[in-house]
Amino acid sequence: MSFIDHLEALRWHIIRSAIAVVVFTTIAFFAKDFLFHDLILGPSRNDFWTYRMFCKLGQMVSAEPCSDMVNFIIQNRTMSGQLSMHISTSFIVGIILTFPYLFWEIWRFVKPGLYPHERAGSRGAVFFVSVLFLLGTLFGYYIAAPLSINFLASYTVDASIENQIDLQSYISTLTTMTLSCALVFELPMIVYFLAKAGLITPEIMQMYRRHAIVVILIIAAIVTPPEITSQIIVTIPILLLYELSIYIARAVRRNATASLNAKLKETGGVAQ
Repeated sequence: MSFIDHLEALRWHIIRSAIAVVVFTTIAFFAKDFLFHDLILGPSRNDFWTYRMFCKLGQMVSAEPCSDMVNFIIQNRTMSGQLSMHISTSFIVGIILTFPYLFWEIWRFVKPGLYPHERAGSRGAVFFVSVLFLLGTLFGYYIAAPLSINFLASYTVDASIENQIDLQSYISTLTTMTLSCALVFELPMIVYFLAKAGLITPEIMQMYRRHAIVVILIIAAIVTPPEITSQIIVTIPILLLYELSIYIARAVRRNATASLNAKLKETGGVAQ
């Protein structure tokens, strides 16, 4: 294909992706009651699933009745604030729902430029990227975001100050935490492609494991309340993802070595 042909193919990938985003954004926009009352504002109420699970866990440990985990008021302070947040939030939800299709369109554009062995080695990439994105989104929405909202909204420097949270600030915190976790959960796939490209090795990841643990602990401390249980809850999945990434990098090198040995077998050479 010529350069112009590549641009034409890319244009249609972009058009199809944009149409998909618009469709899901429109669906989210008209599902206003579910989108805001059940989904967006869920972590602001004490009957949210995460708070109920922590309440049951606390009762199992101390057998004491649960107190309200969240106690704040969400306010809109601008004339067009609710409308603009309705539109922007619908757009973000549309992107999240369309993500598997968006990545599939990107992959369809990139895949023809790969060598046959590269295509064979990246089989199932769309599926695994989509699954990890979904798991990260669920973890961010049900674990990381509620813990952060609960701490930030209930924190006070003086009892006389009432927390009245701006709608934009609340939604920004919720979406940032959720999308950040969704991206962090893509670590195994990122390591897989970097290992395939020879840019990272399991030895490098093992050498810097202590540094990675420190970074992970710092991230967990930033996104969670200053309470050890919450930090552990967020830290453990990220550490497991890092260890899984080391295993993936090792498996990629082992497969590459086996493939190279097969090619060198006729000449009597053996890859190390």
